[in-house]
Amino acid sequence: SGSLIAYSEANTNNGNRGRVAHADAVASKKKKVVVLGTGWAAMSFLKNLNNSIYEVEVVSPRNFFLFTPLLPSVTCGKVEARSIVEPIRNIIRKKNIDVSYREAECTKIDPANNKIYCRATANTNSKRREEFAIDYDYLIIAVGAQVNTFNTPGVEGNCHFLKEVDDAQKIRRNVIDAFEKASLPNLTEEERKKILHFVVVGGGPTGVEFAAELHDFVNEDVVKLYPMVQNFVKITVLEATDHILNMFDKRITKFAEHKFGRDNIEVKLGSMVTKVTENEICTKAKGSDKTTSMPYGMVLWSTGIGPRPIVKDFMKQTGQGNRRALATDEWLRVEGVGNVYALGDCATINQRKVMEDITEIFKKADADNSGTLTLKEFQDISNDICERYPQMQLYLKSKPVRNIFDRPSQVKGKASKESIELSIEEFKSALSEVDTQLKNLPATA
Repeated sequence: SGSLIAYSEANTNNGNRGRVAHADAVASKKKKVVVLGTGWAAMSFLKNLNNSIYEVEVVSPRNFFLFTPLLPSVTCGKVEARSIVEPIRNIIRKKNIDVSYREAECTKIDPANNKIYCRATANTNSKRREEFAIDYDYLIIAVGAQVNTFNTPGVEGNCHFLKEVDDAQKIRRNVIDAFEKASLPNLTEEERKKILHFVVVGGGPTGVEFAAELHDFVNEDVVKLYPMVQNFVKITVLEATDHILNMFDKRITKFAEHKFGRDNIEVKLGSMVTKVTENEICTKAKGSDKTTSMPYGMVLWSTGIGPRPIVKDFMKQTGQGNRRALATDEWLRVEGVGNVYALGDCATINQRKVMEDITEIFKKADADNSGTLTLKEFQDISNDICERYPQMQLYLKSKPVRNIFDRPSQVKGKASKESIELSIEEFKSALSEVDTQLKNLPATA
């Protein structure tokens, strides 16, 4: 209808005025989408948003996108920091939609009034940073997460983290300083061993990659630059569980552990850190109350992630204060708030259970409304069910669709599976264990 109005007005003497009025009307109808964050999740959303009916405003204290998988390579100089960042303004400039950026930190979300409150992060001469509010029609929370220290004493003041470019550059300076200090002539062997003992707490992807990068740096560069101290270098990985990389396939875990063994990287499994002091790190073995300590030169803490303060505050507002991340439905809508979405490391999908919706599933599958379900009827909608409930797909891998009809066929004698018809109670019984395949989906962009 808007196009017809514009067309009719264009044929009057005030054609230009009509086109301008139409453009203003379209602009006034644009829905405002506010995106918090410039990480993987936020950039994935912006990349796929190409509808000009939205006005988009990006708010983040970091004015660039960071390619985080290469952060461990920056710590030892294999990759330069400038090679793994892209200014956010370069990214949004290429979009054919209305996008703007604000370098600021969101301090509060007000879902009742569709507002967010922000504080500018750019350095200014004034002691008080500028604060302002932004209205939204839709809010996309993609602020990521922060390092989880589990309130372990001494971690904040004595350990390095690896989440940002500044972290990687700080580690790089610390590594070089350690080798320079260990090369001084007035040190004992014990002092050199302490300075060059690098401890990684956490056997996840970041910790394992850093240990591997540091090992390569020692064997490829240190042997040339610091030949007098290379034999004093020791790398130790502390992991509280039974294996490193335990979130991956067991073959990957086994390969990584064997590779570290060959490279003389010590891996201590079942080792929980209880305290970190300026000179020592204290650990406790799994199933033991005895605490041991070891001297170190540098510690990288990489034990997992936790919610940021802004997310914690919003979780309390939405009644999710006891969770580790914002719970969303399958469409990434924050539960309890219709126009707020969350994705990436700050959120997790709260997948519905099949047995909660089993009656609706049965009715949808019962195409002829006979009150019973045939094998063909179930097969016709199985793909739709698997898409809606991922646990069903896992369940059917271990128990194919045809086998769901095994139990009734045994009861009813020699009838073929194609002719068997399940009542709703038999259908419930056949799928009674389907939700045992359900696991919390990982927080990931």
